[in-house]
Amino acid sequence: MKPIIKKVWHLSLIIGLRFLGLFIVMSVLSAYATGLAGATPTLVGLAVGGYALTQAAFQVPFGVLSDKIGRKSAILIGLIIFGVGSIIAGMADDIYTLLIGRFLQGAGAIGSVIIAMISDHVKEEERGHAMAIMGMVIALAFTAAMVFGPLVGSIAGVPSLFYLTAAMAALSIILLYTIVPNPPKITHSYSQEEAKVTNVFKDKDLVRMYITFLFHSSTMAIAFFLIPMVLKHTFHLPLGEFWKIYLPAVIFGIIAMGPAAVFGEKYNKGKEVFLISIAFIALAFILMGFSTKLWLFGLGVTLFFIGFNMFEPLLQSFVSKFAKAHQKGAALGVANTFAYVGMGIGATLAGKIFEKFSVSGVALFVLIVSIFWAVWIYGMRNPGLRGTIYLHKESYDFSKIDKLKELNGITDVYINETEGVMVVKYDKELLDEDEIRSILLKR
Repeated sequence: MKPIIKKVWHLSLIIGLRFLGLFIVMSVLSAYATGLAGATPTLVGLAVGGYALTQAAFQVPFGVLSDKIGRKSAILIGLIIFGVGSIIAGMADDIYTLLIGRFLQGAGAIGSVIIAMISDHVKEEERGHAMAIMGMVIALAFTAAMVFGPLVGSIAGVPSLFYLTAAMAALSIILLYTIVPNPPKITHSYSQEEAKVTNVFKDKDLVRMYITFLFHSSTMAIAFFLIPMVLKHTFHLPLGEFWKIYLPAVIFGIIAMGPAAVFGEKYNKGKEVFLISIAFIALAFILMGFSTKLWLFGLGVTLFFIGFNMFEPLLQSFVSKFAKAHQKGAALGVANTFAYVGMGIGATLAGKIFEKFSVSGVALFVLIVSIFWAVWIYGMRNPGLRGTIYLHKESYDFSKIDKLKELNGITDVYINETEGVMVVKYDKELLDEDEIRSILLKR
């Protein structure tokens, strides 16, 4: 097993199990929820995206909490809440009880904590690879969910999917305390002013990524509101056959992640990858919104999964690269908060628009959003303009850290005491690596 895989496979497995629990329900939820007592298109949309609203509310608190009490303790609390919510959702026989369960599922907002813990375990230049591994695990979970969700739901009933999700949360807790190592001890160099959560909004590149998270997740929520509804009510496809539409879409989506990761990380073409992805998503919704044939609708679903998945290997990685070490938990928390706000608003708006303008109205709405999104992405800087240096204490004087911080272009400095290494992040347009080394070199 490669060293990088050894560092992240256990945490990737936990986050994969959590996403499997979410995705396995999402693949059929809107079609199922329409049959519950009290259901309306708007409330069904809220059931699809409602968990994301509580995710948004608790994402930053969990990220900050993990920076203070430790990653494992924060993950444990989140998994327990997630499991309880899953059980309540499984017991629901009306739309309002389902909403309560979904809100509780979202309150266990540990996604950013796990990602921060992965970042703790790997070096800066390995982070893209680590996030790609995590992305592939999530993609595999996604694939399994799209196939087994409709099949299990049609055989054992959709409530069984919620109970399965609760079981996955329990399994994740066991894995957390049996195979996941504790993160390394890190000493940060920052003032109390720098430690404030509000500082994660001072970096323009981070803010640009937050808005990208918002748009990206809103389109996913809209898609998962739309796809099951159209398959059931327009094309009259049985629940057990939804996988025939999802499976090819997911396979092509996974294939697209590889080139996206290579061009985004290795060749620093993240902005170009994002713009191509947006074009795929916009075209996908046009096909899904105006198709009268099932194969054209299926093609639209496939194009959506390609565009959506091309973002996946890069989003979390770019935020972790832009954020300072002591802010990783908070920055990833903010990023995921924007993502979940997008999901909550996206699914709820989709329900409202669908109620008044049907499927075509939802598709045109996404097209308008995509135009604004592309304009926003066009002004983004690639994280490849930021460099990272690892300096060992045998050769460099760590006591000069304050002098180093005075340089214009230093974005972060911290010491990994476990490995005896100082990590310096800097802007390549403003500083040279040799200049940084010369300041800290022992004489």
